[in-house]
Amino acid sequence: MNIENCKQIFDELPNRFNSATAGDWKTIIQFNISGDKGGNFTVNIGDGKCEVTQGTADKASATITTSDATWMGIISGTVNPMTAFTLGQLKVSGNIGDVMKLQNIIKA
Repeated sequence: MNIENCKQIFDELPNRFNSATAGDWKTIIQFNISGDKGGNFTVNIGDGKCEVTQGTADKASATITTSDATWMGIISGTVNPMTAFTLGQLKVSGNIGDVMKLQNIIKA
C-alpha cells in the first residue's frame, strides 16, 4: 500500500478489522495527527464493527497524538512505534490497554 496521507490509512481500517478477535469489546479511540497529511480521526469499535469518522470524539477512552510523518512511518513499517513513544513522537493518553488491543485486532 502506497500511503499518501493519514485519511487513506483510516479509510482502510474497517476493512482490516477482525470482528472475531474483537468479540463484544467496545471503545472509542481518538487520533490527533498533526501536519498537512494528518487530521483528527475517531475509531469507534462496538457490536462487531469498526467505524472511522473524521473529527473528534466527545468521550474517547484513549487519545493518540503524533505527526503525520510518524504515523505514516509506523503504518508503513519504517518507524518503530515503541521507539516513537519513547522519544515522545507518539503520545497516548487514557486507556493504553485499548490502544494495545486495537493493534492486536487489526489485520496487517
